[in-house]
Amino acid sequence: MADIIARLREDGIHKRVILEGQGELPDFQDGTKATFHYRTLHSSNEDTVLDDSRARGKPMELIIGKKFKLPVWETVVCTMRQGEVAQFLCDTKHVVLYPLVAKSLRNIAAGKDPLEGQRHCCGIAQMHEHSSLGHADLDALQQNPQPLIFHIEMLKVESPGTYQQDPWAMTDDEKAKAVPFMHQEGNRLYREGHVKEAATKYYDAIACLKNLQMKEQPGSPDWLQLDHQITPLLLNYCQCKLVAEEYYEVLDHCSSILNKYDGEQHQGLLQAGQGPCSCVEYPRGPGGLRQGAGAGPCPGTHCEPRATSLGGTDPAEG
Repeated sequence: MADIIARLREDGIHKRVILEGQGELPDFQDGTKATFHYRTLHSSNEDTVLDDSRARGKPMELIIGKKFKLPVWETVVCTMRQGEVAQFLCDTKHVVLYPLVAKSLRNIAAGKDPLEGQRHCCGIAQMHEHSSLGHADLDALQQNPQPLIFHIEMLKVESPGTYQQDPWAMTDDEKAKAVPFMHQEGNRLYREGHVKEAATKYYDAIACLKNLQMKEQPGSPDWLQLDHQITPLLLNYCQCKLVAEEYYEVLDHCSSILNKYDGEQHQGLLQAGQGPCSCVEYPRGPGGLRQGAGAGPCPGTHCEPRATSLGGTDPAEG
């Protein structure tokens, strides 16, 4: 361990072991999955916590060898044993991209697209292109980069082939092949009443398609084809959120669909109408529902009752 700590120090990373781990140090070959909780602290004031995965209720999962945007995390976790707790003080050169990475992780925790607001370009270009990341603390760190401390608790280390791969860790071909199965599984879970789990499946499928879409020219045939695949998944996701009474998220997503597809509005109008009604935006809600009743193959008897009384929802069939 002493030689590992010495090598890290030479590269501007200072490790302090707080709690020893169990067993031997894993070999961390490419494809190894490391699951850990982390806290990010300012080096100048350790009382200032930028991010805390435990507070969000979900640990970080990192696949070794997948070119994560913050390479220093891969460097440090590969020095840890399962159960180990350690702090790493990292020089500025290692954490310049942390604000962008943190924004994506915060988006994920909030149920948003992790790539929201990002174009398909390198991290440094994105930093220069965007004036704000939408978080004051990350904006300040982006404008004045400084060393950071990562407090990491290694929960689990899994060898390649012993775990189910998450969508973000898949290759493009794996993503494209997985989407139909995720869609079908989401539909099955919804029919069985497992709405929260169904929403997760739809969300994962959307994330796969959006990642593929980022690599296409906006408006090109391939980009449009992916966009049309996203729409029914997003509507199914919104149906799950309606059942969960998360109306404002439904309103945001359905409004974005309505703005894109004038000829495919009936289902989006139905759900967009239910959302604001439930949010007590009555003038907009019933109007959206009544408009939905005449916007396409959505029977008036299906929409009109919801304009009067929003009781019950229909299962996702798409």
